[in-house]
Amino acid sequence: MAKNKNNQAIWNTRIKKNSSSLFQKVGNSIDIDKRLYKEDIQGSIAHVEMLFKQKIISFKIKNKIIYGLTKIEKEISNKKFEFNKKYEDIHMNIEKRLFQIIGEEAGYVHTARSRNDQVITDFKIWIRSSTKEINLNLDKVIKSTLKLAEKNIDTIMPGFTHLKNAQAISFAHYLMAYVEMFNRDKKRFTNNLDSLDENPLGVAALTGTSFNIDRNYTSKKLGFKKPTNNSIDTVSDRDFVLDFLYSVSVCSMHISRIAEELIIWSSDGFNLINLSDKIVTGSSIMPQKKNPDLLEYLRGKSGSSYGNLFSMLTILKGLPLSYFKDLQDDKEIVFKSNDTLINCLKIFDEVLKNSSPNKKKMIELANYGYITATDLADYLVKNHSMSFRKAYQKTAAVVNLAEKKKKKLDELSLEELKKIEPKLTNEVLKVFDLRNSVNSKKSYGGTAFDNIKKMILNSIQLQLKIYSTSHLF
Repeated sequence: MAKNKNNQAIWNTRIKKNSSSLFQKVGNSIDIDKRLYKEDIQGSIAHVEMLFKQKIISFKIKNKIIYGLTKIEKEISNKKFEFNKKYEDIHMNIEKRLFQIIGEEAGYVHTARSRNDQVITDFKIWIRSSTKEINLNLDKVIKSTLKLAEKNIDTIMPGFTHLKNAQAISFAHYLMAYVEMFNRDKKRFTNNLDSLDENPLGVAALTGTSFNIDRNYTSKKLGFKKPTNNSIDTVSDRDFVLDFLYSVSVCSMHISRIAEELIIWSSDGFNLINLSDKIVTGSSIMPQKKNPDLLEYLRGKSGSSYGNLFSMLTILKGLPLSYFKDLQDDKEIVFKSNDTLINCLKIFDEVLKNSSPNKKKMIELANYGYITATDLADYLVKNHSMSFRKAYQKTAAVVNLAEKKKKKLDELSLEELKKIEPKLTNEVLKVFDLRNSVNSKKSYGGTAFDNIKKMILNSIQLQLKIYSTSHLF
């Protein structure tokens, strides 16, 4: 619990007995929320500057408080600050130290303010900053994915549905699918900044304050667009936390999906991806093993992100208005999700930089499973005035024939094909060429090589645009 310089609890005049040791143990949050020290001091400085502007405190008191807070920030940054669990949280630890540095004038810092609006202001500023850091790490992942895609535009592999060979694609096209996902992740995080752009400071405990404060002033000082509209909603609102946790969960899911694929593709059964020794581990008993442990870590961490989201939803679902101690858990949940995601993004970036396709195996696998069957059906529609359903049936008969003769589609002779469709000519044999198959998908968004080149170019230009404007953040 926070105490004044006379070593008495701030609420000593009302609460006559010391809290039990058990309550003090579970009630303090300093080990968690000390991460908010910069934001807390930033908010307090803006607050006292506003108090002076509004003639609520004197110039002398304002300067003394700012001097003390600046000194405290340096002490914490230089690891010379002693955090004390007796003083419950970061706010009271800082206020206690402020009393020690400047004396009784420290008591003015909390004028027209409550810890309820103080903490949510700190938290919003922190999440806003962290959101931008996540987007910067997403930019790095996107950049690494684009580099790998650029090198593999003409690398042909099977595209899968149900993990079965479906149609031939470019490996670069596959990678660009994840570029789309990561760009949506960035958009989600960026959209969250709107809900973080309303300033809670000044609503006090839940009703506002009778002091003549200027919330627009503190909003401008702290980089918010405007003050929040309703004091009760402000102190009880954690929608912005849910937005953040949801965005983290979706991004974690995307990482998990590609991690799962790379795990499967690096297995001996597929062998489509080569993983550098930098990103694999060995076995304690089997000398030959190289295990994709980092990828498994990435896949597994999505579970903890989901758990954090549902924990917060569960905490909120039955809370009346306005503030309750239950909400204290929001910071630990967010910090864990944030740290995990940033770590996963950094790890995945390393994975991308230390992975390469097994091109030979990819093309070999693409030659199995009658992967150009759909191309044959399309050919029949375009060249022989056939409905797609009829073309489908003819193609299925060709596949059945190939399967019976234990041949690939491109191993069937023209004579064999003509037994099913007499109108066929030598031209049909081009349909079974994998490169032709891939390059024929010229519809917007398709896997044709020129399409992929445009996708990559557009994405690179977008990244350059983002980089050129990043100073605005």
